[in-house]
Amino acid sequence: MRILLTNDDGIFAPGLTALEAIARQFSDDIWICAPAEEQSGAGHSLTLSRPVRLRRHDERRFSVSGTPTDAVMMALRKVMPAPPDLILSGVNRGANLGDDVTYSGTVSAAIEGALAGIRSIALSQVYASEGMGDAVPFGAAEAWGAKVLAPLLDAPFAPRTLVNVNFPALPAEEVQGIRVVRQGFHDYSRGTIVEGTDPRGYRYFWFGLDGIEHTPGHATDLEAIQDGFVSVTPLQLDLTHEASLAELAGRFG
Repeated sequence: MRILLTNDDGIFAPGLTALEAIARQFSDDIWICAPAEEQSGAGHSLTLSRPVRLRRHDERRFSVSGTPTDAVMMALRKVMPAPPDLILSGVNRGANLGDDVTYSGTVSAAIEGALAGIRSIALSQVYASEGMGDAVPFGAAEAWGAKVLAPLLDAPFAPRTLVNVNFPALPAEEVQGIRVVRQGFHDYSRGTIVEGTDPRGYRYFWFGLDGIEHTPGHATDLEAIQDGFVSVTPLQLDLTHEASLAELAGRFG
């Protein structure tokens, strides 16, 4: 089985090292193509206004000067000799739960794989407090990653779908198990924007993560993580709100 690994935290991110260790439990045919630098929050963006540079680190390890979407596209079209059987994105440093999936470069890399018709899975490690940097522990992901992936390798994936996995911020031995759940909802009305002044006297603004109120519902990814479980959520790329089609069509005659 040929596996492509990517992420949004960059080619040298600890989470990518953790993901490679997980992937090698299933295959030795591992290829890596990831952004050269952190691209958190890049979403499904594609670099169009400047050239994308490709750097080769070894025979099967590459980085690109662009987004996670760029990395997957370059891997599929320029780097790999044949398409992979599986694309794994992560392990992200931080949660990708609820509405966060729309911002996530980690999830978006898996989206690009799904668009190419390749089985794609995004993996993220939740952590307990901000300011941890590269000290975020990946123990839960490392211990539970293969347990989550094994049932997914031959599971039927509908076209244009992917799976989003989050590991709770717990020591591996305290993880309660695995739950298959729906996407939850975040209340961002209390999200913060931190304002400051740089050394030259100019104002800047930094989007903060503290103060965001979570609103977990029954059987959602937010609830699963709160309860100490690994969350597994199937996502679809068709965003059409089916219930509104007939009503809107009637308004236009």
